[in-house]
Amino acid sequence: MRTRHLQIIGLRPERREEYLRLHREVWPEVEARLKASNFESYSIFNLGDTLYGYFEHVGTDYAADMAAMGDDPKTREWWKLTDPCQEPLPEAAAAGAMWTDAKEVYHLP
Repeated sequence: MRTRHLQIIGLRPERREEYLRLHREVWPEVEARLKASNFESYSIFNLGDTLYGYFEHVGTDYAADMAAMGDDPKTREWWKLTDPCQEPLPEAAAAGAMWTDAKEVYHLP
């Protein structure tokens, strides 16, 4: 099953260069975990103080794949570097999450 996802989060202006630098050299272990969690076509876009993450999940159990990513020690280490650069939107913060999931309203197949 293939599902498309768009996630949104704020980028702290004072941490912008740090975040961009980290993503110029994403750790191979983090990329391997993303692929093992059935992520494809993963991209992060930046506009102003906002980040937009797009990916396609090609697995059958999105929740289990996300949990596996969260259980991965190297990914958690990566998040310790990237999370301080980000500012959750109010919707995500209220739910105790980082990224806000956007709802797809149209797709041109």
